[in-house]
Amino acid sequence: MSKPSYKRPRGTRDFLPWDMIKRRHVIETIRSVFELHGYDEVETPAFEFLEVLTAKCGSDVKEQIYSFKDKAGRDLGLRFDLTVPLARIAANNPNLLKPFKRYCISKVWRYEEPQSGRFREFWQADVDIVGSPKMDSDAEVIAVAIMCLERLGMKNFKVRVNNRKILESIASTIGLEGEQSLSFFRTIDKLDKIGAEGVKRELVKMGLEGFQVDNVMNLMSKSGDVDRIEAEVSNALTQEGQEGIKELSELISSLELHGYSKYVVVDLSLARGLDYYTGPIFEVSAETTVSVGSVAGGGRYDNLVELLGGPPTPATGISLGVDRLVEVLEEANMLPSSKTVTKVFVACALPHLKRDALRLAGALRAKGVNAETDLMERKLDRQLKYSDAKGIPYTIIVGPEELSRGVYRLRDMKSRTEYVVNFEELLQKLS
Repeated sequence: MSKPSYKRPRGTRDFLPWDMIKRRHVIETIRSVFELHGYDEVETPAFEFLEVLTAKCGSDVKEQIYSFKDKAGRDLGLRFDLTVPLARIAANNPNLLKPFKRYCISKVWRYEEPQSGRFREFWQADVDIVGSPKMDSDAEVIAVAIMCLERLGMKNFKVRVNNRKILESIASTIGLEGEQSLSFFRTIDKLDKIGAEGVKRELVKMGLEGFQVDNVMNLMSKSGDVDRIEAEVSNALTQEGQEGIKELSELISSLELHGYSKYVVVDLSLARGLDYYTGPIFEVSAETTVSVGSVAGGGRYDNLVELLGGPPTPATGISLGVDRLVEVLEEANMLPSSKTVTKVFVACALPHLKRDALRLAGALRAKGVNAETDLMERKLDRQLKYSDAKGIPYTIIVGPEELSRGVYRLRDMKSRTEYVVNFEELLQKLS
């Protein structure tokens, strides 16, 4: 009888050591930038009550939630993003010092069709500001994301910005309100996926006349400088839409102070499908040969904390897609190529020298050097082959002659150069 073949679920991945080195590089770079700007880390449960997750996510996302009943019959779901759990925290803790600046780097889950840059289990890195209604806050989270990308070595990217108030205004002028306007936003958000013709067909299905569709698509095609956008569309917007234009102008002015306005373009086709957005929305796209979609996105969500039982509380934030960033950076050969984090392998030439090898490895670890020793009782040549195959940069050979002289033989596994060094010289070489 053959053994069963156990496979991982579709849309998930295993990450081997060399994969994790690359991912840790991205995550720790992002973390350092978050903390540089005064954000503190929080973590939330992987699952929430389903009513929390579905409070304001939209029908499309609602279908993607991994939902289940626990043994007591309670309806739960795996979190689909890191924003809703933050809003719940803010609602449960109304006395948090404002602005409450937090970051979270963790896993989320969505049941959607796996493809390049899109998985069912993936990592997001979020920064959010709770408590400030000012456009400076929206500018700051965008600036944080831009600095993350710069620190990772990315150069060819752009930040598209829009405002849900402008979209609300456009929806209002064609007679769409409430749930219809939310459906309108979700349809516009599909522009990159189904193209202009696909969006037109869906708008017709919603009941729009041909001339209305043409007017909408004409407005959606506008992009560029905020002043030019205002001049071209202001006459078609309600007072709410005008307010949205004003907020975008303030946002971009603030980004100029950060030195990052060069990356920004106003794009009226940007909608972002989540229903909880209320003001500025933003999305970062990388110009790359890898088709992964946006690498970051976010926006203002001033009603979500109140919706989850808290007091009226403005909030804004942005999320970076860790998996997509890894894919883009790997394609550009901008990630570490190391196979291991081990710096040195301590090999013993003869079995009775194992104690000496262990003692040396312990002394190196005490000095902060990542060191490994033989656990298989292999002969010296096999130990050297193992160290080489694992990609460990250095090997120390502990031999009887060297021990009698109080020195060690250090081999550079790449150049095959050997040095005879004492302990202090060894530390200097390894540093």
